[in-house]
Amino acid sequence: MSSNRAPKSGFAAEAQRKINSKYSEELAQESLEWIKAVTSEPINTSGDTDNFFEVLKDGVILCKLANALQPGSIKKINESKMAFKCMENISAFLECAKNFGVPTQETFQSVDLWERQNLNSVVICLQSLGRKAANFNKPSIGPKEADKNVRNFSDEQLRAGQNVISLQYGSNKGATQSGINFGNTRHM
Repeated sequence: MSSNRAPKSGFAAEAQRKINSKYSEELAQESLEWIKAVTSEPINTSGDTDNFFEVLKDGVILCKLANALQPGSIKKINESKMAFKCMENISAFLECAKNFGVPTQETFQSVDLWERQNLNSVVICLQSLGRKAANFNKPSIGPKEADKNVRNFSDEQLRAGQNVISLQYGSNKGATQSGINFGNTRHM
C-alpha cells in the first residue's frame, strides 16, 4: 500500500500533484451519495480524498454497487482486507462497469484506487456509470445520456446530395502559388 512506500520526489512528485489537482470533491461527494442511494449502504458521503479512498479502497462497496445495478453481476465479494482480495474486488467491479457500457477510457486501473494513485479516474468512472444507471431503472447522476438519432434517407435524397457543391470545400478564387517564395532562394 502507498503508506509503506517512500514519498515520491522530483518528476514523479510533480506528476502526482498534477493528477491530484484534477480531483473534484464535489463530484466525489455526488458519486458517494449516488452509491449510497443505489446500494442503501450506510457510507460516509464526504468527498474529501481521505474519506473517498477509505470508503472504496477494498472494493466491497463497488461490488455491492454492481450487484445493486444488476443482481448477480459479481458472484463472490471478498470481505477480506488482504491486498490481492481487495484488488480482485476492484477488478471484478471494473469488468462489470465495462459490461454496463462504461467506455474503457473512462475506467481506471485497480492500482489507481488501491494505491491511491489516481482517485480522479475513479470519480470519472463512477460518474460515467452513474449516467448509465437509468438503463437499470436506478437513480442516475450527471447529464442524461444522449439517445441515438438515426436518420434514414431515400436513394433519391442521397443522389440529390451528391450534386450539391458544398461551400465547405471553399474556393481559392483563381489564386495560384506562383510567385511565392519563402526564405532565401537557392544559389547554385
